[in-house]
Amino acid sequence: MLWGMAEHLRTPQRSNSRSVRLRSALEGLPHYVPGAGGANASVFKLSSNELPGPLLPAVTAAIADAAEDINRYPQMYADRLTGALAEHHGLDADQVLVGNGSVALIELILRSMCEPGDEVVYPWRSFEAYPILVQVTGAAGVQVPLSADGAHDLDAMARAITPRTRVVMVCTPNNPTSVALSHRDLVAFLERVPRQVLVLLDEAYVDFVRSPDPVRSTDLLDMYKNLMVLRTFSKAHGLAGLRVGYALGRRRLIRTLRAASTPFAVNALAQAAALAALGQVDRMRERVAEVIVERDRVVSALREQGWSIPDAQGNFYWLDVGAHARALAEDAEAAGVTVRPFQGEGVRITVGEPEANDIALAVAARWVHAGA
Repeated sequence: MLWGMAEHLRTPQRSNSRSVRLRSALEGLPHYVPGAGGANASVFKLSSNELPGPLLPAVTAAIADAAEDINRYPQMYADRLTGALAEHHGLDADQVLVGNGSVALIELILRSMCEPGDEVVYPWRSFEAYPILVQVTGAAGVQVPLSADGAHDLDAMARAITPRTRVVMVCTPNNPTSVALSHRDLVAFLERVPRQVLVLLDEAYVDFVRSPDPVRSTDLLDMYKNLMVLRTFSKAHGLAGLRVGYALGRRRLIRTLRAASTPFAVNALAQAAALAALGQVDRMRERVAEVIVERDRVVSALREQGWSIPDAQGNFYWLDVGAHARALAEDAEAAGVTVRPFQGEGVRITVGEPEANDIALAVAARWVHAGA
């Protein structure tokens, strides 16, 4: 009898209560699809817009030094890095917020700004994380199609703003089409946005822009209090694996967002690496210039093949192949490079090593009529 009682006590009892449920806003949440890696080390990865080549030696040394103190917590709000970024941009420290990559900062900003029933306007196709981050807040995403040349349709975006709009997101250069806004067009757009609506300017690829009238976003912060600028160390600085991004904006907004942010969000190695990278800006710009030379070479060759290529201003370019996107990506991987397909729309290809770019060009030549 005692044995039977013990068994009875050990047997979980079925509950009549309802099972645990997540918020309804998470139902049908789209999944972020990362750029694919190759099946082996011989395949070049041109699918994630990463900077080719190793870290700068000074950055590698800073990471190694920081590793010796990894048993200690990092600075909670990355104060040293924040101060260095403020000096770099000619701003006050309380206008800078450092986070675990710019994606985490977008999430923080949207979570702080939006409630169920609110709206967030953004271009589409654009950065794949946008619809995910918007839906998680419970807000409604308002997607505004790009123009035929892969650029933001700023007139349509301005018309899409309603009394329910809380945030408008702008991505320049746009990921994945690589088209950048002009400073003049951005200013004209900001003039049309109500002052109570936050404009979130995502400039992940700003260092690669060589257009005649590039956006000068930091010059606009004092004039437009509803503007917030996002930057990252993942692209031009080559720190994608460490996740460091930052936001620039109005002091009151930045202070409140900092209070709402995750404590110790940026790890010690990432802080040390970003601080060292900021001290190597001239060397970074030399590497960026090398990427731009390759980008221009590749885009010119594609146009000679017969492709109609949008004006590429990021470290990547866009092939409009519609329904052939996945097939082209499979062909590319078999040839020795991975690219990023967006099924039914096109393929984004990162500018990598010259050898990898030549493989991508050879693949593109076989698909030029698919993009006609």
